[in-house]
Amino acid sequence: MISPQELLNGYANGIFPMADSREDPEAKWYTSRQRGIIPLDKFHVSSNVQRIVRNHHYNIKFDYAFQDVMEACASRNSTWISEEIINSFCQLHERGHAHSVSVYDQQWELVGGQYGVSLGAAFFGESMFGWAKEASKVALYWTHQALQQGGFELWDTQFWTEHLAQFGCIAISAEEYDKRLESALREQAEFKAVSTEKV
Repeated sequence: MISPQELLNGYANGIFPMADSREDPEAKWYTSRQRGIIPLDKFHVSSNVQRIVRNHHYNIKFDYAFQDVMEACASRNSTWISEEIINSFCQLHERGHAHSVSVYDQQWELVGGQYGVSLGAAFFGESMFGWAKEASKVALYWTHQALQQGGFELWDTQFWTEHLAQFGCIAISAEEYDKRLESALREQAEFKAVSTEKV
């Protein structure tokens, strides 16, 4: 088990835990020379995702069924989310430093979601999943809304990928990341539910 304080200390120093598999008993700490971030003022989604959001195709919950979201993110053939990581992050969630956005269909079945860690005015996105049309992207949309309205300055994605680039993700050097992280940690932000009606 990684204690909540160990997790927060790690993120404050620019490192994050990952396991080799779901069954891995002990996660390792990592960092990246090229860090992925999504500038909050550059985030964007496709017109199709905007239309799904506008039409209230899904129901959205913030910080609800956090463990279910983590379990769903880990439910794939290859994952770095182990039982240790799930248990550790659930403890962090109970202390108000890990958050989730969950996406439900009209029958209130969980079909998408995203979770991450907040510290100061920094948010460290961890993983997302989608089992229905654009559900993971809808989760990312509402995560952005919560971060923007909550006063966050830094949205860390750990790595740059082509998939994340479609939302505005860019790669920056470790040195630049450290500067942005230090600045964000001096400020305070709040991840909280936002109204899903004002779209």
